[in-house]
Amino acid sequence: MSAEVIHQVEEALDTDEKEMLLFLCRDVAIDVVPPNVRDLLDILRERGKLSVGDLAELLYRVRRFDLLKRILKMDRKAVETHLLRNPHLVSDYRVLMAEIGEDLDKSDVSSLIFLMKDYMGRGKISKEKLHNGRSKEQRLKEQLGAQQEPVKKSIQESEAFLPQSIPEERYKMKSKPLGICLIIDCIGNETELLRDTFTSLGYEVQKFLHLSMHGISQILGQFACMPEHRDYDSFVCVLVSRGGSQSVYGVDQTHSGLPLHHIRRMFMGDSCPYLAGKPKMFFIQNYVVSEGQLEDSSLLEVDGPAMKNVEFKAQKRGLCTVHREADFFWSLCTADMSLLEQSHSSPSLYLQCLSQKLRQERKRPLLDLHIELNGYMYDWNSRVSAKEKYYVWLQHTLRKKLILSYT
Repeated sequence: MSAEVIHQVEEALDTDEKEMLLFLCRDVAIDVVPPNVRDLLDILRERGKLSVGDLAELLYRVRRFDLLKRILKMDRKAVETHLLRNPHLVSDYRVLMAEIGEDLDKSDVSSLIFLMKDYMGRGKISKEKLHNGRSKEQRLKEQLGAQQEPVKKSIQESEAFLPQSIPEERYKMKSKPLGICLIIDCIGNETELLRDTFTSLGYEVQKFLHLSMHGISQILGQFACMPEHRDYDSFVCVLVSRGGSQSVYGVDQTHSGLPLHHIRRMFMGDSCPYLAGKPKMFFIQNYVVSEGQLEDSSLLEVDGPAMKNVEFKAQKRGLCTVHREADFFWSLCTADMSLLEQSHSSPSLYLQCLSQKLRQERKRPLLDLHIELNGYMYDWNSRVSAKEKYYVWLQHTLRKKLILSYT
């Protein structure tokens, strides 16, 4: 995506639309706070997250169909088809929140604030600040606790708007073990380091080496259905593989691979009921293979064994009480395939840094550790060639503070 196109889009958007884009993309650029839309789009472009399809999705979300046609030469139907067939840049949660904000008038906002007083804390934002010229989207973000600074007892991200009880500020992490840590290492360099790290944190580690693409999907499906999760407080999956920008190949050499969004879907609340409401952490090191090294293959669609049966039983028992996409921590690091040839048997820099921080600073929030990890990776990238860089991308739908420690 060229700088000229970014400039054209930024110039054409009004203030409300720019605020909307910043809100929609907060999970995409979680480690930075872009001061304006131009900087946001530049950051996404630098990280390889601003393809034509991505920009089309953003313009579609703010309903600028005129810009779709004039700048990207796409119509509304083409974008909707693209969204049906491809992973989304923006989370469904943020799209829902934006749509709610657009549909609320002044009286609706006032009523909502009154109903949520027990969750927001009294006196945090005076009623007079609601109508001082800011957009409905900005006002809603402030009132529902979506601002950068956390507010005690604020409404939690991805939680249904049902006044059941005031959410805890921190995830329960008291089970022994804390949960299962599934390690799938299709390269063979990372297993021992990761096993030692997560064992020391209190996880039951299960490892699998050198799996095919089909083998990865089978193992993930089996673990998503495990009833043992009901006795544990969390789940961790570490996946190391060759792959594309949005898929993993295992030991296969294929064009399409196993889509990463299918992996996440297998562990959502409606498909994996025993982990509903519990943190699900994914740490993925993907060594990107150039297309010239691959053979043709069809896309692998994955639901996992017996998934529909588990989903049906969960619905009957009423186990899925939070949003299906809630409580995910998704850390993806991509690096060039050539690093494997250079590093021989040494682990990835991303996983080394992650392991060190988890072992030495386990009593700190995971989000804080990951932001520092990002800073380290940026510093590394500024000193090395393009082939040696690690690109880290974080998405999360955590509703509470997550600390990987019993105490």
